[in-house]
Amino acid sequence: MTDTVAPPQEIRVTPDRRTLMLVQAGGARQDLSAEMLRVMSPSAEVQGHSPDQRKTVGGKIDVAIASVAPVGNYAVRIGFDDGHDTGIFSWSYLAELFREKDTRWQAYLAELDAKGLRRER
Repeated sequence: MTDTVAPPQEIRVTPDRRTLMLVQAGGARQDLSAEMLRVMSPSAEVQGHSPDQRKTVGGKIDVAIASVAPVGNYAVRIGFDDGHDTGIFSWSYLAELFREKDTRWQAYLAELDAKGLRRER
């Protein structure tokens, strides 16, 4: 698998385990919340095997990042404290999430509302 986005120079998880920070060349920082990463995981469990199989995941407002492990030179596997650990986040996907963070988050909140789901457990 080839990824066109360069890996970050540094990957950090905040002490409260609620935010993933990617530090790019030149010091630019990209932050993504654990909740957003969990509910938008690229795993088949969340995304399904086709767009109509995608699941809306609610109840993850308090989820935390339990682990971050490299996958080759193109991605990281993020494990969450709710047991989900099958999402492999490529550098391209993480860059896309960061770039579209506000739009995707608003769409997620609208989807929760439309389906009668909540961020809280």
